[in-house]
Amino acid sequence: MAAGEPGDLGGYYFRFLPQKTFQCLSTPETTSRLRQWSMLGRVAAQAFGFDQTFQAYRKDDFVMVGVRAFFKDPDVIPNLKLLSDSSGQWITLGSSCSSLAVTPSGPGTEVKKIEAINVPCTQLSMSFFNRLYNENIVRDNGHIVKCLDSFCDPFPVSDELRKVLLVEDSEKYGIFSQPDREEFLFCLFKHLCLGGALCQYEDVLPPYLQTTKLLYKDLVSVRKNPQTKKIQITSSVFKVTAYDSAGMCYPSTKSHEQTFSYFIVDPIKRHVHVLYHSYGVGDMS
Repeated sequence: MAAGEPGDLGGYYFRFLPQKTFQCLSTPETTSRLRQWSMLGRVAAQAFGFDQTFQAYRKDDFVMVGVRAFFKDPDVIPNLKLLSDSSGQWITLGSSCSSLAVTPSGPGTEVKKIEAINVPCTQLSMSFFNRLYNENIVRDNGHIVKCLDSFCDPFPVSDELRKVLLVEDSEKYGIFSQPDREEFLFCLFKHLCLGGALCQYEDVLPPYLQTTKLLYKDLVSVRKNPQTKKIQITSSVFKVTAYDSAGMCYPSTKSHEQTFSYFIVDPIKRHVHVLYHSYGVGDMS
């Protein structure tokens, strides 16, 4: 999707919400797990508000106009965090490269293209993962079944869980269908299981499930349907990539399965939650 003219925000205006914190990433238990998985210091969640009505059946409008406007917004550019590929330090969108700091006074190079992939988000229960027990990927006591060591570039595969996640021609890969694998809940789980560059894998499943649940509950909004009285998800999720004239510039200049930015849109509060991770060596201390 090509970007609009510099300064044209398409009617969408955003504001950074620094007071919104995400407990899912800051509890001592989660911090310890992220350190073990080599993700600590490389994952972040932020919130932004927006001023337009968002309707789920008009998702494409938000992708075409809202996400494009997001990367031009004067309150996003100095606040949206990302990791510098060169220094490994946290920077903001505006300081990452001149190409992103589009201002009315300076022509500069701008974000030329946005990719925003709609990520299905329909799951309401962690029972989605019960099949891992039913199919003997995980034993009843929670221990993950080991297998002969192999490699699925760039990830080592030493247990049945990673085979299910990565090895398409493995016997049990089909226990999750392609639509299952596209679900935001599955994506979060898989990202946590695969971790960062020096990930120390868990021997048991519960830490992955517990952390996935914490993230999901903190990022995704639900409400009770007034007619049916059933809980329903109200958030829409997009996996977002931005390109400038030199190529990919967000979430990183380097593409990797474990480098991502998800935009989780709450249409009722008019909030965008941004979950970001850049693959690399996480904080050890």
